[in-house]
Amino acid sequence: MTVFFSKACELGLQAVLYLSAKEKRIFNAEEVSGELKVPKEFVSKVLQILTSSGIVGSKKGKKGGFYLAKEPSQIKLIDIVEAIDGLDVFKSCVLGFPGCSVETPCPVHEKWGKLRNEAYQMLSEETLEHLKERTFSKISSL
Repeated sequence: MTVFFSKACELGLQAVLYLSAKEKRIFNAEEVSGELKVPKEFVSKVLQILTSSGIVGSKKGKKGGFYLAKEPSQIKLIDIVEAIDGLDVFKSCVLGFPGCSVETPCPVHEKWGKLRNEAYQMLSEETLEHLKERTFSKISSL
């Protein structure tokens, strides 16, 4: 578990990376939950959020399931984070102090600001296409 993102966001990132790494186009929630070893209901809920945001598509019916709604090269990790957790983590004080700013900084304001900006930059640059091969290796080892 990270201190940066919610558990739902972590699962969203993993699930979308999974959808991009596998050859098959449509996956049901049970398949994704089995591969990622998380409850099916949680996977369904997160994938429905990502469907609402346009990152994931869904198809109803017996052969239905979830699929990437865009090409992997068009989906950045920050898109997934924004859809599930929003971007407040990149704007707020890591210690939770209200009014933390350059003028009235918290004890870790400067160091956190650098880390936060680097994390935002990395998530904004990395696409699913860049991560497909490494994702496939990681999921295969679960």
